[in-house]
This record gives sequence, structure tokens and C-alpha cells, in this order.
Amino acid sequence: MTTTDKESHVTTGATVWLTGLPSAGKTTIAYELAGRLREEGHLVEVLDGDEIREFISAGLGFSREDRHTNVQRIGFLAELLARNGVKALVPVIAPYADSREAVRGRHQESGAAYLEIHVATPVEVCSVRDVKGLYAKQAAGELSGLTGVDDPYEAPETPDLRIESQDQTVQESAAALHALLTERGLA
Repeated sequence: MTTTDKESHVTTGATVWLTGLPSAGKTTIAYELAGRLREEGHLVEVLDGDEIREFISAGLGFSREDRHTNVQRIGFLAELLARNGVKALVPVIAPYADSREAVRGRHQESGAAYLEIHVATPVEVCSVRDVKGLYAKQAAGELSGLTGVDDPYEAPETPDLRIESQDQTVQESAAALHALLTERGLA
């Protein structure tokens, strides 16, 4: 690596947690932002909730306790990455405020930056998008415990940013998030 390469490599880490209902657009926005940040020289990892459940939280169910455990595992991983100069983009529902606050606390203790982004897409819009067919399965009685329908979702009261994804493009949503990171000295 040349001196120029080292100088152009950005190492300020942060966790950007995108919370919201299923099919709100969290993962799509995270990957759009990740591409932009990588082009700027940032180290970026997207901690996709489905991948985490498959590889790190296999065996956990969807009880409140299991959801809390899942969020804490993801929070630990994100904080570890952020503390080491990586932008950890976390598009994970994390339905309970106390679970998200515990993750924020872990970041505060280590000094790692943490931003909570609420992708505040209404359930009516999410159910039409229905990326994974979860709303259709719930409506057909094949699935119960769907966050925001028949299982609680505690929306953040004071997120660092609220994105109304139904009112803007993915690119506009990612740009708003990038602007926040820039404002906070993280991009």
C-alpha cells in the first residue's frame, strides 16, 4: 500500500442501526449507502439480519428473550467493527426499545459512534411491498408473531434520523443518511 493509498483510506468507524418494520426498506437503503461509502474509501460491512440469524443466531426463535439475545449479539459484533474503524450498517428490525438502548450503551462505553435510524415506512406500505411474503403468510394464518402486525414494534421516539421511505427513492434515503454521517464527521 502506498502512502497515497493509506492517506485516502478512511478509518472512522461507526454503527448505523436501521430499525423498522419488515419490508420497510432497511436492507436496500443499507446496501445503497454501503456502495457510496466504499467508493469514498470507507471500510463498510452490512450486518444483514437474515444472515446473522442463519450463521450467528441459529437456533433462536422469535420470543422477546430470543429477539433481545439476537439484537445483543448483532450489537456486540457491530460495536467491535465500529471500534476498529469499520462502518457497520445494521438493517435489523430490533423491535424493542430496551434492546436497542442496551446496544447504544455498549457503544457509549467503548466510545464507538452509534446512530439509530428509523425507517418509518407505514405497515400498509410494508404489507404491499412484502419482500419475503411474510405479510401474506400472516394474513393466511400460516405465520404468527409478525413484528408490527401481531407482535410489538416499539418505534424509536428520538432517532438520529427518521426516513419515510415511501416518500422518496432509495438513493434519496441513502443520501439523507450520508448527509447525517457527514454532519457527524463520520463520512
